[in-house]
Amino acid sequence: MDHHANCLSLSRKLISLLLFFFLALLLLCTKASPAKDFNVTTITFEEGYSPLFSDFNIHRSPDDYSVRLLLNRHSGSGIISSYYYNYGFFSAKIKLPSNYTAGIVVAFYMSNIDTFDKNHDELDFEFLGNVKGKPWRIQTNMYGNGSLPRGREERYRLWFDPSKEFHRYSILWTPNKIIYFVDQIPIREVIRKGAMGGDFPSKPMSVYATIWDASTWATNGGQNKVDYRFEPFASEFTDLVLQGCPVDPIEQISAFDCDCDFNELALAQYAVVTPDQYKAMKWFREKYMYYTHCYDIYRYPVPQPECVVVPSEQALFKESGRLKEAQKMKFHRRRSRRRHKSVQLQRPRRGSGSAAVM
Repeated sequence: MDHHANCLSLSRKLISLLLFFFLALLLLCTKASPAKDFNVTTITFEEGYSPLFSDFNIHRSPDDYSVRLLLNRHSGSGIISSYYYNYGFFSAKIKLPSNYTAGIVVAFYMSNIDTFDKNHDELDFEFLGNVKGKPWRIQTNMYGNGSLPRGREERYRLWFDPSKEFHRYSILWTPNKIIYFVDQIPIREVIRKGAMGGDFPSKPMSVYATIWDASTWATNGGQNKVDYRFEPFASEFTDLVLQGCPVDPIEQISAFDCDCDFNELALAQYAVVTPDQYKAMKWFREKYMYYTHCYDIYRYPVPQPECVVVPSEQALFKESGRLKEAQKMKFHRRRSRRRHKSVQLQRPRRGSGSAAVM
């Protein structure tokens, strides 16, 4: 009887010990696991996009939920949303080309330059290629009403290799703010200020994805060009999201039965930045941003109206808006040779020729 009781007691202790380790492991995994993706509805290519140029370099997946854009010696390639949108949430999971990618630009952006040639609006994610062994860089920018001379560039590196796996890149555009996301981390937030005037994008825009040859400027000021011995260069896009209301770009009236309630857009999950997300944004900007127009007093002696000066962030930068030398040494031990002046890009437009190298 005593032997049976001892065995039963030992079994209970063993079960309790195993349960403790299981719960501890579960808690550890929960803390280490990445945040869930945004609660958004993905679409097929056919539901939201059309070829922009070089159809022969656009490869759609059998289920039509993914698309590969190629750059080779004949041409780059690009796609464009089938409609214009007046505010919304626009997103895709993207995997960039690997190996030697100098001179290459992959872009996920919004624009209306094909309709408003002299006073277009634009919101950019631009991925800038590099020589082998050096990381991809990202540039975000914003134009409103043709404000090209007042470029608002920021440039960053990433905490992962964007050529190894898919990551989500998103643009939230509302009447009052713009947020750029990498996965669920808001890397840049622009709050609309009255002093911005027309510099805040407000006209309907299309959504674009392109890959093209930018050898003249993209890597080390054009010193390293695209090497077509490594062609084709493929950028993959999947989990496409166009969460906005299609409108006529001129009349700005929707012909669709959709919810254009801006208040509802402002309260959506992706539009409400949590305290944890703000902490993540501070971490990202202080660790991975290497240029911002807000601290570039050579270009802008008076910061532009939307700039928010963060002392802990500002301390990392020189008056040129670029990282101080001491910070560069910590920053993957690389020195940026990027020029800080604004570069105006020639984008492929809707209906442009299919064989031109971009």
